[in-house]
Amino acid sequence: MIELEGVPELIDPVMVAAFEGWNDAGDAASTAVAHLDREWKGEVFAALDAEDYYDFQVNRPTVFLDNGVRKITWPTTRLSVVRIGGDKPRDLVLVRGIEPSMRWRSFCNELLAFAHELGVEMVVILGALLGDTPHTRPVPVSGVTSDPDLARTMDLEETRYEGPTGIVGILQEACTHAGVPAVSLWAAVPHYVSQPPNPKATLALLNRLEDLIGLHIPLGELPEDARAWQLGVDQLAAEDSEVAEYVQTLEEARDTAELPEASGEAIAREFERYLRRRDPGSGPGGGPGVATEGGDSPFLRDTGSGRTRPPKPERPAPGPESVPGPESVPGPESVPGPESVPGPESVPGSDAGPVTGPEPVPGSDATPGQADEAPSGESPGESADGDSPE
Repeated sequence: MIELEGVPELIDPVMVAAFEGWNDAGDAASTAVAHLDREWKGEVFAALDAEDYYDFQVNRPTVFLDNGVRKITWPTTRLSVVRIGGDKPRDLVLVRGIEPSMRWRSFCNELLAFAHELGVEMVVILGALLGDTPHTRPVPVSGVTSDPDLARTMDLEETRYEGPTGIVGILQEACTHAGVPAVSLWAAVPHYVSQPPNPKATLALLNRLEDLIGLHIPLGELPEDARAWQLGVDQLAAEDSEVAEYVQTLEEARDTAELPEASGEAIAREFERYLRRRDPGSGPGGGPGVATEGGDSPFLRDTGSGRTRPPKPERPAPGPESVPGPESVPGPESVPGPESVPGPESVPGSDAGPVTGPEPVPGSDATPGQADEAPSGESPGESADGDSPE
């Protein structure tokens, strides 16, 4: 059993995880967790042993100089804790790393052991996929779960995806079998502009996470970065008539698909978020989400102390408010993709033209990450009925 010496008791903790690689198109998911860690001053308390899970010829260590001394950073997965104050505090356990090269079941079991020891109440895994979505429209973010009860109570989609999967799908299933509520949030990144970073997709994931867990997340410069990113892509598209025409086709298909849903839940969700940011005390999570240091003692991992986690303090749990349904990821019925536009294989409902990326897999429609990160012979994507890949 994993024992954590010096880690303070957490209040209604939620574990938020993201992994670089196959499930991280545009680095949108890993950047979102890095943003949370930076804004709330997370303190690392554990790191998984890189020797157990990583092929160093695939994910190579890096050498750097620290005051003239050469040091090595090994690729791994690190866990940190952020303490969030306010009227209704809720702490986060942040998991940020690289998709492991091997022993995925042991990897998930180790993360779940940490979750159990810390009293984690829910696991939220962030991912990003490449899809036929225009950069000029709001980034579609879908929320899926393998738990039928959780899908009903939190208004999420129950995943029906079948096909190749990544560590996001494996960890979600491991949580389900362990009895830990787990949700995956997927952002769709335009395949014709898949190079990282993509601050607009990162911002969309954080907004959806804010709605899900009922916390006000400080966004910093992300909104400005997202606007600058969109303007830059607008300029690039304007210089190529074929790209501009293709983007217009995607816009028309997206607008047609979303016309019946242009009002209602989407508008209500945006209005609630506006009120929450205008008056943080009025929305879920209470206060403005001020981070505090994680206790006086340093975070240590002590596997031999025999210490067991004491009972959690009795404090009010901030049950999240009603979470609106996930946004759909529409795909055009027939989109003639320009030859000059790189991107993944077709996404459901799209006949987009030639693209660069891994070889297609039957039943796979989109690639949620860079081609060089995909496992051999696998190509992730959405299923024919719109499920997010795992």
